Amino acid sequence: MIRTILTIAVLAFAQPTFAETRIPASQAEISLGFAPLVKQAAPAVVNIYARRVIEAQASPFAGDPFFEQFFQGFGNRRPRVQNSLGSGVILSADGFAVTNFHVVGMATEIRVVMQDRREYNATVVLADEQSDLAILQLEGGRDLPTLSLRNSDQVEVGELVLAIGNPFGVGQTVSSGIVSGLARSGIATGNERGYFIQTDAAINPGNSGGALIDVNGSLIGINTSILSRSGGSNGIGFAIPANLVAQFLSQARAGAHDFQRPWAGMAGQPVDGDLAGSLGLAVPEGIVISDLHDDSPFRQAGLQVGDVITHVDGEPVNSPSEMVFRMSIVGIGDITRVTFSRDGIAREVEVTMMAAPDTPPAEETTLGEDTAIPGMVVARANPAVIARFGLPLSVTGVLVTDPGPVGARAGFRPADVLVAINGREIATSGEAVEALTDPGRRLRLDVLRDGQRVVMQFRL
Repeated sequence: MIRTILTIAVLAFAQPTFAETRIPASQAEISLGFAPLVKQAAPAVVNIYARRVIEAQASPFAGDPFFEQFFQGFGNRRPRVQNSLGSGVILSADGFAVTNFHVVGMATEIRVVMQDRREYNATVVLADEQSDLAILQLEGGRDLPTLSLRNSDQVEVGELVLAIGNPFGVGQTVSSGIVSGLARSGIATGNERGYFIQTDAAINPGNSGGALIDVNGSLIGINTSILSRSGGSNGIGFAIPANLVAQFLSQARAGAHDFQRPWAGMAGQPVDGDLAGSLGLAVPEGIVISDLHDDSPFRQAGLQVGDVITHVDGEPVNSPSEMVFRMSIVGIGDITRVTFSRDGIAREVEVTMMAAPDTPPAEETTLGEDTAIPGMVVARANPAVIARFGLPLSVTGVLVTDPGPVGARAGFRPADVLVAINGREIATSGEAVEALTDPGRRLRLDVLRDGQRVVMQFRL
């Protein structure tokens, strides 16, 4: 027990150079524990209260134990106010803060409350549902307490960490633990599978967007999710690494409103034991390239289908999620070093990160009232459109980017690919508009949805 207390005290009082250790100088230092660290870091962690207005279905049978199941969706839609509670971290003295997208996404009102009870209105300046991150700007924020960002690639399993947030709305709470794992990429967040730091520090609802800090008070991650059957902490929590937060902050300061993620123009799969032998690898590692777009920056750098990417900037990549993370923290326009294996021989190239090209032009078009499906928005499939909807690289034709009210009632969905209209193959938005203008008494559309061909027929 004494050894445990001494170890905690040594780490709590370590100077900014992480490797330095010393014996506690007094009984007072031993008894303080993490108190000095909390006093330093906690003021930069805030409570976030968000309000959003959603359309709710009003039904006269709501709450009825028998009839409610038969009349789901019955009744007029009317607005309903939904409140959410979370945490955030101030990153700059002039009022930039970070939280989770699921805390403030689509919010109409955001209120930020400091530890000293100061309150600020805030607006979302950059948000990304896929990464589950959002950057806020506090209105009128000046000389605010901040947390510095640590290079999360230097974090090691076993490090002591603190999680700070507002679980269940009880008020600011601190919990301690260790880094339990790194490069966790099989956990869903936002609408994708992310890349996380795992910790056993207690994280509960309301902690989302809060800080995971090291023993020097530096931010190493943003707490975002847990694995739990009960809804409470089971000691398996996940934090978005600080390196991705740094890229979000950089883009927000540059004036971006949507996160600009580099485009790979590539598809691949993890290398398992069976694949490793056939690819000439001594151990299973990396991701093998299964498809490359003609405009891919990796193809331009000389990579080929069948090559195995093992490292990006010296850091290992063993899943597509890790690859996306590594590219995202580099940023568009910068150069990254990619290590790959071909025929069992390791090679290295430099790849310039780029946005998905909008070529040929997407020509996103809204169908007019003189067409069979007014209000539907269509666009030509190109790398930018394909990346936007997460479609396979081989997709061609015209996509439905927004079905509109009429199209939605007819059964169309975003990302449907219009292959043919009344037997005529469609390649451009203009051809789609032409085919849907005065199509006759019957309308047949051949649609590609989730890789399956669907035929939709209507009588006009």
